[in-house]
Amino acid sequence: MFSFCTDPALLPDWQWFACYLTTGTHFAFYRSFLVVMLLLAVVAPLALGMGMLGALALRSGLAPVSLLGKGYVNLVRGVPDIVFFLFVPIALGQGIEWVLHHIHCPDWDQPIRQGNDFVVCREAKMPPVGASAWTRNVYAFAMAAIAFALVFGAFVANTLHGAIQAVPRAQIETAEAYGMTRSQAFRRITMPQMWVFALPGLSNIWQILIKSTPLLFLLGIQDAVYWARELGGAKTSLFTYPHPDWRVWYFLVLLIFYLFLTWTSERGFGALNRRLSRGQATAEGERLRKAEA
Repeated sequence: MFSFCTDPALLPDWQWFACYLTTGTHFAFYRSFLVVMLLLAVVAPLALGMGMLGALALRSGLAPVSLLGKGYVNLVRGVPDIVFFLFVPIALGQGIEWVLHHIHCPDWDQPIRQGNDFVVCREAKMPPVGASAWTRNVYAFAMAAIAFALVFGAFVANTLHGAIQAVPRAQIETAEAYGMTRSQAFRRITMPQMWVFALPGLSNIWQILIKSTPLLFLLGIQDAVYWARELGGAKTSLFTYPHPDWRVWYFLVLLIFYLFLTWTSERGFGALNRRLSRGQATAEGERLRKAEA
């Protein structure tokens, strides 16, 4: 990046580090933190949406819908998360290829499942054969985001269902007595109040989601953990910038990053909780009323 980086072996320490920290691989390391933030920004609304659907399914009066919601929540809660993180991208990817295979290659006369191999025609490959590295990265990221959303959506569903149950039933009955339908009472009475009860649980799920982002490393995505391990490992004189094992320093950077992220998240949820609790019949709402009196 700098003009004096032509021969790193002859540079004084500060220039050596300036050149070392501005290599292409280090910029990939810096971008990997944006990948983590992007994953959180994508997964959070997806998981919240799936959680809302799951919560509505749990309280549905239709037995098939209720069983579907209970099955989804209990299945995800009963299986280790890492199993879903590894299974969903594979299963979903093969499902997409299976559909594309039957669309593009209807005359295929060989079985798709051949022992342990999953064989489809060239036109059905995902990502497409010859796709750019950018396309492959986007595809892998999308599969990872769906896996994360499925797992955390189940926990959100359970949290929202409990929050809905916590809203006093007498208020719902009063709304219905005034002529509101069940859906109107839910939108106008239950929905505004349930977030107060759900917020502590959602805050915990968000913190767990943050701590789970290093699992991107297991899904083949070059995230911050991947680059910290690669860049921090010992480098011999065969490399342009040889150095001993510096992984402790790279992982210290990750430690600071995640601590800062969880700290700011905690403060943000605290402010949101105070705002939502204002005027509510909760302990926090009562405390705010007394403070304003």
